[in-house]
Amino acid sequence: MEILIEQLSEEGLVFEFEKSVETFPVLTEMVATGECEFAAPIRTILRALRVDDMVEMDGDIETSVRLPCSRCLQPFQISLASHFALTYMRRAADGIEDTEPQEVELSTEDMGIVYFQGEKINLKNTIQEQVILEFPLKPLCKQDCKGLCPRCGADLNEDPCDCDRRSSPGKFAVLKNLKLEK
Repeated sequence: MEILIEQLSEEGLVFEFEKSVETFPVLTEMVATGECEFAAPIRTILRALRVDDMVEMDGDIETSVRLPCSRCLQPFQISLASHFALTYMRRAADGIEDTEPQEVELSTEDMGIVYFQGEKINLKNTIQEQVILEFPLKPLCKQDCKGLCPRCGADLNEDPCDCDRRSSPGKFAVLKNLKLEK
């Protein structure tokens, strides 16, 4: 999953490949910790073209993943699809890393720039980053998921439970009767 800069021209090239999750260390770690389970390999289509010392790249990434619902904890499967556009720029070899870091405000254009060194661009980090960015913040098996009963833990999507659902007075209700002396 590397692009050799010398292969690229101003007309550009299209790269298409399918890789298993084990190719990407961060995604493999997510599977190992039980955060998710990939149901399909990661399919990638990239279009790259060289513009001076920069490489303009846009691409599409697709996969399918099983996640636990954040309300009822039941696993469900969703498709993840990402379209992205990035600019790769060669990092100057004048020892920028040795200087003391300075606070710099990034413009909108700077946000899509990825720096590289050498004569090839490794796409592994870019691809796994784009997959992670597509994960939902609060995964739901369905929009109207009822979740779990807060008292007995029953899945309310399957059957309603017999628990009393009236709102309890709350933890701080006892403070209502507290009398302070002056």
